[in-house]
Amino acid sequence: MIKNFIFILIILFLLCSCKTIDINKAIDMTFTTIQATERAARPISDEEEYFVGRAVAARLLQYYPLYENYKLTNYINLIGKTIVLHSEKPFTFGGYHFAVLNTNEINAFACPGGIILLTRGMIQLAQSEDELAAILAHEIAHINHRDGINSIKQARWTEALAIIGTKAAKQYGSDEFVRLLNIFEGSIDDILKTLVVNGYGRGQEISADEKALLYLVKAGYDPKSLINFLERMKQYGSTYNVGIFKTHPQSEDRIKNIKEKIPSTNLDPNILKNRITRFNHFVKN
Repeated sequence: MIKNFIFILIILFLLCSCKTIDINKAIDMTFTTIQATERAARPISDEEEYFVGRAVAARLLQYYPLYENYKLTNYINLIGKTIVLHSEKPFTFGGYHFAVLNTNEINAFACPGGIILLTRGMIQLAQSEDELAAILAHEIAHINHRDGINSIKQARWTEALAIIGTKAAKQYGSDEFVRLLNIFEGSIDDILKTLVVNGYGRGQEISADEKALLYLVKAGYDPKSLINFLERMKQYGSTYNVGIFKTHPQSEDRIKNIKEKIPSTNLDPNILKNRITRFNHFVKN
């Protein structure tokens, strides 16, 4: 209905404003404008989100080198991929990938599309596999909620799609290419500023915590582990004001919110014992 309305308005405008214009050309211009408008209004696709996320991860790796420990990285990936299978979005365009950053800073980054980076400091702060699962579940929730991609300023995305949506853009000139490149770089900057400097909003963090509890229960992990980890973060937060302590809401607020929302569980003691053994082997040794 809206498309037809726009079509009629544009046709009338073209016919009234330029009597000598070719009617076929007018119709062609109209459909091109409608196509561009529709594209500019659509959300970012999973494929586009994946490529933006890769660029964000690459930029982060300029500041934090990878920790080249295959066994630990594989262990983190096994936990993470167990969690994602119990999330509302178990598959992304490029898949989920987990890696460790070689820094003692306590932090974690959820890059759009499925790349999650944990620092060595964050891993060392955890005291069990269940706590590692809680950290990863929280970050997976951010990806499922598209919190990173949503931090791109809407004006950038609208401008990019307006260019992509025109017929002229099928053969980009140098000006269009430069504009798109600048928009892409600006989008990466928007996300990095959110991840590294400003952090997500309180509502986004609270929502990620709540969803993490559900992922943990479904995957067979102890949801109380999230509270245990947040309690430890609260102790460190009174001393440090860098990394996650600078960009996240006070742990006390997060703990208070989820304490009464912990689902009931019945965990097998033998499974918990095996997790302790794995955690000590891959993390503590």
